[in-house]
Amino acid sequence: MRGNSPASAHRRTLDSAYAWLMAIVAFLSCFVVFGVAYSFGTFFKPMAAEFGASRANTSIIFSLTAAIYSVLGLIAGRLTDRFGPRRVILVGAFALGVGLIATSSAQRLTVAYLTYGLGVGVGAACGYVPMLAVVGGWFRRRRKAAMGVAVSGIGAGTLAVAPLAAAMIHRFGWRESYALIGVAGALILALCGMLATASPIRANAAPRPIAHLARSPEFAILYFSALLVSVTIYVPFVYLPDFAQSRGISDVPAAALVGFIGAASMAGRLSFGPIADRIGILKLYKMSLLVMALSYAIWPLARSYATLTLFTIVMGVAYGGMVSLSPTVVAELFGVEDLGTMLGALYTSSALSALVGPPLVGLAIDHGGSYLWAALIAGSAGLIAFLVLIPLQSPIAVSPIEQVGQGAGESASRGPIKSAGESAIRGQS
Repeated sequence: MRGNSPASAHRRTLDSAYAWLMAIVAFLSCFVVFGVAYSFGTFFKPMAAEFGASRANTSIIFSLTAAIYSVLGLIAGRLTDRFGPRRVILVGAFALGVGLIATSSAQRLTVAYLTYGLGVGVGAACGYVPMLAVVGGWFRRRRKAAMGVAVSGIGAGTLAVAPLAAAMIHRFGWRESYALIGVAGALILALCGMLATASPIRANAAPRPIAHLARSPEFAILYFSALLVSVTIYVPFVYLPDFAQSRGISDVPAAALVGFIGAASMAGRLSFGPIADRIGILKLYKMSLLVMALSYAIWPLARSYATLTLFTIVMGVAYGGMVSLSPTVVAELFGVEDLGTMLGALYTSSALSALVGPPLVGLAIDHGGSYLWAALIAGSAGLIAFLVLIPLQSPIAVSPIEQVGQGAGESASRGPIKSAGESAIRGQS
């Protein structure tokens, strides 16, 4: 039997008040896991100083973390499709807490690679994809808006945790700060796990084989584009605070720049849904990648805090919109059947980007002596990611699962995955 009390779930309907509760739970889950992960830039300088490590070597902590949650997102999504979200998220809460507490005691950088990478990586994998799958399955008419609410937790977490972490480091040190954040984050994520309820769609059906789900040119295009744009996303979360400090900006205001990205991303996440209704999901998704890439033209010109803030706003709005639209793009092309598996498979693309991107940028900065390399690499990756997406168009067909009515327990056809996306590259709008 799949899910958490599926009989109870069947008595609820799609787009209901209970569905919106799931969107709020997803918001909290995203707030915790990405508030922690994306505040790493705040810890970057004190950790590098204590361990006597270079930028490239210190950035490996973030790279391993992002790679782990990108790869394990597929497993977490698959397990959620099979068994429901509760147990998966509770495992993530445990891993997050233990990982951060263990990192606070690490005496070598290589130990931090393991404790932080596995702890935060498993926590993020179990707290992100499963909750997006839950929200996607609970909504039909208002899916874009609900996804916007859910993933705005990423921006809110980034906005709140990064400057809070900087203040905590200033008072307690980075070790004690990670221990405190680990305990608080684990408790909140555990609460999300207890509240999360499996989608009523296909509550008793087994998920389809992964190879069947991913065997399409549409998926290949999305995958390669996501691989590239992940580099564009990761760079400022690792290096922006350090760059700001190199310009004479103090610790807390420098960390606040990452928070500004989070705040701006919330605007993108919440506003792009209504805009997509007017101009189309895929068109807006492509535009968000282009704007994000072009925003990196601002970074090399930054001579003041105001200019850096402008970069965070432009980049953040585009980044937030892209993230909020990504699950909806997948649902539009392939339907919501096995959405956890589909999202998990797509997000594995970020693993290679995480392993290669930040260390490569750090190496370029260390040897080139300029943060121009960070902007050049990140901006170029984003531009190529946009160009890759140009042939992709919205399908004219609708996946059979999208035809499920308001009755939460109705069964749906399980036709080929290409029923929604088989014509997507041939130019239909």
